[in-house]
Amino acid sequence: MAMLSVKPGQRFTVPDWHTNSHLISTDAERQRSASHQVRQEARTLRNKTSNQAKWDEHDNRTRLAERIRSVNRWKETLDKCLADVDAEINALAKAKEAAERALQAKNLPLDVAIECLTLRESRCAIDVVRDPVEEELHKEVKLIDKVKRELQQKASEAFELCLLREVRQQLSSDHQCKTEALELDHMCLSLSVNSPNISFKVNPTRVPNGSTTVDEWEQNSQSNKERAEAEMKTSAELREATVLAIAQTNNELEAQRVATEFALRKRIRDLEKAYDELQWQEQNTLEEIADMEEEIRRLEEELRRRMQDLKVVHTRLETRTYRPHVDLCRDQVQYGLTDEVHQLEGTIRALKQKLAESQDSLDALYRQLHRIRTDLGYKANSLVLDNKCMDTRRKLLVPSERFLPEAEAFPRGTTRTLPVRTNGQQELVKERATDCVP
Repeated sequence: MAMLSVKPGQRFTVPDWHTNSHLISTDAERQRSASHQVRQEARTLRNKTSNQAKWDEHDNRTRLAERIRSVNRWKETLDKCLADVDAEINALAKAKEAAERALQAKNLPLDVAIECLTLRESRCAIDVVRDPVEEELHKEVKLIDKVKRELQQKASEAFELCLLREVRQQLSSDHQCKTEALELDHMCLSLSVNSPNISFKVNPTRVPNGSTTVDEWEQNSQSNKERAEAEMKTSAELREATVLAIAQTNNELEAQRVATEFALRKRIRDLEKAYDELQWQEQNTLEEIADMEEEIRRLEEELRRRMQDLKVVHTRLETRTYRPHVDLCRDQVQYGLTDEVHQLEGTIRALKQKLAESQDSLDALYRQLHRIRTDLGYKANSLVLDNKCMDTRRKLLVPSERFLPEAEAFPRGTTRTLPVRTNGQQELVKERATDCVP
């Protein structure tokens, strides 16, 4: 009998078969769903990364542009600040030069004042007086010394130039750094995926040594700008103070010059007035001497006449003593002659006394005349000196290279000829400055 062949192995049931088919279908659907999900997520990721890359690139380009504008604003600020610092350096240098020129210019007024004081030391006797002119000249010398110290101080304070140059160096360095940074950022802004010089770099996200924060970067530029502005403000104040000091010192010296020359002109007028008064006194004294000499001559003549009259009376009295006997009487003639003798003796005594007084007065007049003429010499010498001072002070008004002095120095042996009226005639009275040294 034939046998039924059976395939060896496990046998599944129909339900198992249906279950297996169902599982395969379910797994396929699940795998397709998972694949679809992955595809959807991949598409979403691609879109997202593409958009993210585009926006990141756009944002970074915007940041670069904004950074370039920010750096450029600071660069322009530093440009303006550098220009202002350069202008202030030039202005301060000019102010310093002006102070030095003003300081140098004060040597001439000082030399003139000292020369005037030296000239006036040649005054004689009573004219060596501490008058307002001498006081003003001493004030002028002290003022010039004070002015020179002030101007020297202002010129020395120009060390601010060094600080300005230091600030300029910092600004220039910061400006150079920002220029280089702008060039690099402009180059970065111009890069794209099509640029030929792009490549992967080793550790590009590292933080380089010496890196600073944005606040530190801005604070550094702000600090440089503020320091520059502060130094420029200080320099401007110093420059204004220097210009003001020059103007004030010039005004003070001009006021003192006017006061000194006013006192000198007033002194010259006083001297001329005193000189004219002495000339008038000399003329009147000479006239009085002439009158007194004439009066003395008349007194002597009168005294001689009275002496002759007394001789006549004495002779009469003596002659009448020879009358004989009773005729030798004391008659009215005798009394009259006796009274005449007494009267003549009194007259003669009075005339002699008046003659002596007149002679003493004449001697006093001659002494006074000598004193007047001596003082005239002093006044003439003082006038020469003060007029010489006025001529010397012309240097303060006329530029020195155009000023041609009348004489280099006061000649101590100069002879001054003065007209003096004596009885309607002029005499030449020569007074030498060297002869009146007290």
